[in-house]
Amino acid sequence: MNKRIIITASILGILAVITGAFGAHGLSAEISADQLNIWHTGVEYQFYHVFALLFLSTFTHFKNKLINVSYYFFTIGIILFSGSLYLIACSDLLKIKNAIPFIGPITPIGGTLFILGWLMLVIAAFMKEDTGRKKKTRSA
Repeated sequence: MNKRIIITASILGILAVITGAFGAHGLSAEISADQLNIWHTGVEYQFYHVFALLFLSTFTHFKNKLINVSYYFFTIGIILFSGSLYLIACSDLLKIKNAIPFIGPITPIGGTLFILGWLMLVIAAFMKEDTGRKKKTRSA
C-alpha cells in the first residue's frame, strides 16, 4: 500500500465527514436549500474521490507513473471541485457573492481533473501486464 496516498485519503476523508456534518448541522439554518444542495454535492464528490484514492493506494504492484499522476489529479480535483462548491454554497454567508464569477469556473476544472484521474487509471491498467492469467500449454 502507498502510505502517502493513504494519508492524503485519510485527511481528505476526515474533512469530508466534518464538512458533511457541518453542512447538515451548522449550515442548514444559515443558507438556502439550493445552497445546501451545492454543499452536499461537494461533500459527495469529495467522498467518491477519497475512495478512489484509497483504491489507488492498493496499486503497489503497478510500476507505472500514471498511478501517481492519477493521485495528483484526484487530490487537486477534490480541492478545486469540492472547495469551489463549498465557497459557492456559502457565498452569501461569507459575503463573497461578487466572487462567484471567479470561483464558478474553478468547479469544472476540478471536474476535469477527476475525469483525467480516472483516465490515467484506465491507461495504467491497459499498460499493466496481465499476470493473473496462466499461459496455456500444449500437452503432448
